[in-house]
Amino acid sequence: MNLKLKNHWWAFSLPVIAVLIWSMNIAVTRYVADYISPVSISFYRWLIAFIILTPFMLVKAWKQRHLLRQYFFKFAVLSAFGMVLYQGLAYSASHYTTATNMGIINAFIPIFTIFVSMAILKEIPNRFAIIGSLLSFCGLLYVMGQGNFASLLQMGGHSGDIIMIIAVFFYAFYGVFLKKWQLKVPLLLSLYIQIGFALIYHLPFLLWFGLDAINVENAASVFYAGAFASLFAPLLWMMAVQYIGPNRTSIFMNLMPVFTAIIAYFWLKEAWTIYHSIGGVIILIGIVLAQKKVKAVEKLSPT
Repeated sequence: MNLKLKNHWWAFSLPVIAVLIWSMNIAVTRYVADYISPVSISFYRWLIAFIILTPFMLVKAWKQRHLLRQYFFKFAVLSAFGMVLYQGLAYSASHYTTATNMGIINAFIPIFTIFVSMAILKEIPNRFAIIGSLLSFCGLLYVMGQGNFASLLQMGGHSGDIIMIIAVFFYAFYGVFLKKWQLKVPLLLSLYIQIGFALIYHLPFLLWFGLDAINVENAASVFYAGAFASLFAPLLWMMAVQYIGPNRTSIFMNLMPVFTAIIAYFWLKEAWTIYHSIGGVIILIGIVLAQKKVKAVEKLSPT
């Protein structure tokens, strides 16, 4: 075992880079909110990813079309929750909250996953999961209230955080459905088909809201989301799971709020305050506690 870890010490850098890319994408999402509509960047993101994957996946998809047809409905559901509802709401939330808060709320994916698993998979959380979840939720409320719980009564000022919470909740469903169905399809091929469904789902929204043009102000952000956040980071994450295992890999997701806050501080000039520090520590302690002796539910990476 020690020899294996020694030979693959570099593998521990893979999830770090993946989480860094995703954290950067949260900051990119906040930055580009002023230059392109949520539905437009969401559509372009998956269109770019689809174009990049097509030369490698189209022939494979055709050869395995009978297998893919068997999972048609499940691919449609996964795409709706993980790529349209989660990512679309995240882009919408970026108009009303900070990248720092988005990164912190994103850390709630494992907590929500535990309770969605309870409803769908009938997995009963233990006392550590319940206590940890409540502790993390208190930390989240503290951050949303900017250190003052009384300010939470003014819900209009927290619309972006609420939208992001809903987005993360949908992603928890995505992770649980993946676990429940265990599709016997190669990961990249599964990703390719889900992206195809995501593009179809966007069509009614594009007809209603229109499609913003790609220009010099948003082109780099759109390409980053489509290539790095949608393809490169998931590939690194899958490699990390292969080399060091899912449990060890999932721990690195706790770096996302930290990375996001640092990027937002230097790039977007967002302030890191004492309530971010206190609330962030409470949330992370709760997340770690919730994972104790809970082996059936693992953290899942964002798309």
